Amino acid sequence: MKKHRIYTMAFASVYPAYINKAERKGRTKAELDQIIEWLTGYDANGLAAVLEDKTDFESFFAKAPAMNPNRVEIKGVICGVRIEEIEEDTMREIRYLDKLVDELAKGRPMEKILRQA
Repeated sequence: MKKHRIYTMAFASVYPAYINKAERKGRTKAELDQIIEWLTGYDANGLAAVLEDKTDFESFFAKAPAMNPNRVEIKGVICGVRIEEIEEDTMREIRYLDKLVDELAKGRPMEKILRQA
């Protein structure tokens, strides 16, 4: 099976775009980092290490300290594809993160983004 090009991209190369998207809509880097921690278990030190090491997306998710079991509650369409229909694990994890960042940028309350409400 051919790997998607995004799998080999450094997470650090996309992270600034996530920050910009959030901040353009009045949200913060701290909220973005909270979402990433909720989804993957990476705390501030772990995230800093991933960014410094230029870890690729595939490794970012494969080595995540604690993927949140509630991430399966993330539903909907991202990039024209329904998340719950994505069969490939790494791509589904990437799209979960994309969906959470979109929800943040759209002003959704954090407790709903983190599936607590």
